[in-house]
Amino acid sequence: MTIEPKALQEKLAGPNPPLLVDVRMPHEAQMFGSIEGGKLIPMNDLPMRVGELPEDREVVLYCKSGMRSGNAAVWLRQRGRNAFSLQGGLDQWRALGLPVK
Repeated sequence: MTIEPKALQEKLAGPNPPLLVDVRMPHEAQMFGSIEGGKLIPMNDLPMRVGELPEDREVVLYCKSGMRSGNAAVWLRQRGRNAFSLQGGLDQWRALGLPVK
């Protein structure tokens, strides 16, 4: 399942914001920036670090284009987590003029 960038921006400003997880590699986040408040957990590390994600909170994952985060969201949903992928990834987020740090 995906969430559109504008819908995510609204949720992040709401009373119960989702946990934002960046599944890119650290060098990608350094080179291209990230969405404020995101937790960096590279996709390959997710199985070992899944315990860092709350079970009672929505999780939105993102990457550059949405491919990796889409696969990660499916993996998390198969494990009972309320997980979504940012549609179009950071590329789409940027294209809409949304803030990147």
